[in-house]
Amino acid sequence: MKRRDFIRNSALGALSPFVIGKQSMWGMGNISPMLLENDNVLVVIQLTGGNDGLNTVIPVSQYANYKNARSNIAIAENKVLKIPQSDLIGLHPSLSGLAELMKDGKGGIVQDVGYPNPSFSHFKATDIWNSASDSNQTLESGWAGRYLALKHPNFPNGYPSDKYPDPLAIQIGSVITTALQGPIYSMGMSISDTSNFYDLLENPDQPTLNALASKELSFLKRISKQSNTYFDTVQNAALKVKQQKEYPNLSLATQLKTVARLIAGGLKTKIYYVKLGGFDTHSAQANASDTSTGTHANLMAHLSDSIKAFQDDLKFLGIQNKVLGMTYSEFGRRIKSNASLGTDHGAAAPMFFFGEKVNPAYFGKPMSISATVSNNDNIPMQFDFRAVYASVLKYWFCSENTELKNVLFKDFETLAIVSPSVCGYLTATEPDLNVKVKAFPNPFVERISLSFRSLSSEVSYQLFDLKGREVIQETHVGITPGEAEIELSFGQLRNDIYFLRLKTREFQEVVRIIKN
Repeated sequence: MKRRDFIRNSALGALSPFVIGKQSMWGMGNISPMLLENDNVLVVIQLTGGNDGLNTVIPVSQYANYKNARSNIAIAENKVLKIPQSDLIGLHPSLSGLAELMKDGKGGIVQDVGYPNPSFSHFKATDIWNSASDSNQTLESGWAGRYLALKHPNFPNGYPSDKYPDPLAIQIGSVITTALQGPIYSMGMSISDTSNFYDLLENPDQPTLNALASKELSFLKRISKQSNTYFDTVQNAALKVKQQKEYPNLSLATQLKTVARLIAGGLKTKIYYVKLGGFDTHSAQANASDTSTGTHANLMAHLSDSIKAFQDDLKFLGIQNKVLGMTYSEFGRRIKSNASLGTDHGAAAPMFFFGEKVNPAYFGKPMSISATVSNNDNIPMQFDFRAVYASVLKYWFCSENTELKNVLFKDFETLAIVSPSVCGYLTATEPDLNVKVKAFPNPFVERISLSFRSLSSEVSYQLFDLKGREVIQETHVGITPGEAEIELSFGQLRNDIYFLRLKTREFQEVVRIIKN
């Protein structure tokens, strides 16, 4: 093992846990003066296993084809929850708490979030989401870790300090998220079993033996000792809160209750990660007698009830204006259900945002579902997940465009997922849902034309197959603003169904095209 890998993967794992409300909690880092200019907090909920987006945000505008593709698990149309964001979609009936937040203007949805050439491996896909890498790339750092390291280039030297005693990032739970891994050091830590590190923690000043990896062990001891100084700060923040709203007896709710308590207690931690598992629903996803019940329904209720209780508590504690929550899962599920009342690994899926300052909007459109769907058909990406990260950094943490490039390595469009006024913007990019892209002839043989209206002088297009694989990389074309038309030559493609993603500065749309 490389020395750097040993330090990164082992040293920070020696931190001792802070136990509050029966939750094991780990923190690393402190708040810089730049971050203190903005006391906004991000709470990330990871839905592990691959959430079925089609039964979460249901395309009621295409209900017949949706029902045909998954007749054994499709939610009955009369049970779908309506929301004011769009009459094209509805929510799973177990998401009543989230639906209430949507109606109160405290919830938003980004439809079909993913990336080109998706991985259907839980481990690889999670790594891609956490590191914000391309699918054919391996990065050793996480997107949030890079952001925090950018703000704290000298970390961990001099941390904690009297001026900045608070943890920078906290993971609640038992598994570390690589999203908080910085370029060299982890900016957050979570662990469930400290037995392997007891000797180091109980005897932090004992001289290190002159043995292999002695320098790494010395570093372990120094970091362990350093981390213990966070205990009083975190404990004092928790003890300041004497009363909270009632939460349901659910694992995610318990994690979020701890987060609310720490924020209300004055902790200046910027990013929290929590987790809800069980979404790998290959079988028994729904009950045959009533598809609105079953495993997925229970997960939806667990998620929704926990978020609603958390949001109510934030308001009760008077800190609702400083917290933004978001959900993500490593991938979605296939369009067509399987014979076991379940769904298999898929591609893009929706993300939820919630909070007092959220833009209560629906970004995107339901994907066009064919009347004939094969077992391998997938939901194509409408929004790159890194564009969502860029939006959080820009509109919630008030990062400059140069910082976004340093964290995400590329330029991505941003969405007004929260009120632009949070960071002093007058306006922000919000896709126009009224844009209609016409593709003709469709089906086509050699060439296909696209007509649309745009204020931009440039448009880009990207082509995906039914499995979500990128067939043609994003290509930019100059246009004349106004009524525009472009002709594309796709004669080299094999006869099949494709998804064409068209994007300008003010809109993007995915069009289903057929080559004969």
